[in-house]
Amino acid sequence: MTTESQLTSAERIERVRQSIPRGGLFLDQEWQIAANPFPLTPEVRREFETLGRVLLQFYRALNLLYQHSAAGKQPGWVADWLDRGKPAEVIALQRLPLFKNELPRVIRPDVILTDDGLKIVELDSVPGGIGLTAWLNQTYAGLGSPVLGGADGMLKGFAGIFADSPRVHVVVSEESKTYRPEMEWLSEQLGPDRIFVRDASFKDFADGDAVYRFFELFDAPNVANGQLILEHARDGRFRLTPPPKPTLEEKMMFALLWNRNLQGFWRQHLGESFFRRLLELVPYSWLVDPAPLPPQGAIPGLELTDWNQLKSLSQRERELILKVSGFSPEGWGARGVFLGSDLSHAEWSAAVDKALASAMQSPYVLQRFHKPKLVEHGRVRLCPYYFVHGQIDSARAHLGGVLATICPPDKKIIHGMKDAILAPCA
Repeated sequence: MTTESQLTSAERIERVRQSIPRGGLFLDQEWQIAANPFPLTPEVRREFETLGRVLLQFYRALNLLYQHSAAGKQPGWVADWLDRGKPAEVIALQRLPLFKNELPRVIRPDVILTDDGLKIVELDSVPGGIGLTAWLNQTYAGLGSPVLGGADGMLKGFAGIFADSPRVHVVVSEESKTYRPEMEWLSEQLGPDRIFVRDASFKDFADGDAVYRFFELFDAPNVANGQLILEHARDGRFRLTPPPKPTLEEKMMFALLWNRNLQGFWRQHLGESFFRRLLELVPYSWLVDPAPLPPQGAIPGLELTDWNQLKSLSQRERELILKVSGFSPEGWGARGVFLGSDLSHAEWSAAVDKALASAMQSPYVLQRFHKPKLVEHGRVRLCPYYFVHGQIDSARAHLGGVLATICPPDKKIIHGMKDAILAPCA
């Protein structure tokens, strides 16, 4: 009888394929299967094992920065930036005392492996892939492969964010329906008598329940029960995670991290070591704001005196990513993302014009582009999943697992696609 360790690569791939749940994991989506988990170096593994603590503290500090800015204790332009394009009722909701200390309970950075080391290009508090990564970890562990987080780390991590809530409703919007199958599989594994996957028509919530919001806040008006969920959360009838705080879903958080006017704040509330570590990991980022500069002023790191001058940069100088910051249907899934060096002058100029024209409603972020390193089979993005357990003041972020997305070598912007390999990490 052949043991798992004696299987050929082709046999392992077939075992994985045969293990895919009958209902699938992604709706109408396919991916390439790896024979083995993606191997991490000891240095990268140690980075991931401790990174959750740093990112949780960053969310705490960002949350405090917004509150202090809105109250006049920090520069008012911070709250002005973060509130741009948000409906008044959403702004009022996130400022309620009830949600003052609430933070996302799932933290997933998008980490690119580059020749310069790891680079965190985004933080996602409403991520897909939780059920998929749980299934990958379970499946490859069953084939005898060591996986980071263990066979059930993702399952225990997700279940733990709801503490002792008797019933949990995972509400998946139409916009997020691609991920519904993976959440249904997750529910089955954790016990369908406690965790239920709901669509936008469900309204039978009970006091004391917990609700996992699997939709972005910009999409709430398009979700039939979205307004009801926000109202019940506001009234304290159940616990909602992620909390209704668009500030914590904004990509401009990295532009705030790099802003020189806020260095004192970050040092005080992150600590020098966490602050320095984040600056090493996060590419230099700017918010595209067309407000005029004084005659002697220049944009730090770009040495431009006007954002329109971005259009005149040569292709070599355009190793830059331009992307919508958040609260927009283009804010996820690699939509609304422009890589300057891959575009013609006319295409890049049009992207810059679009960013400038929408600055007050849908702000854009500019970020240094660090080319993904070539590894076997392509270029890789690593997504560690951290689950926050405990009361927020004393909460801890637990690493559940790491998803590797390996795209063909010709792809510079890495995201899930038919040609991508999806694998757990070892």
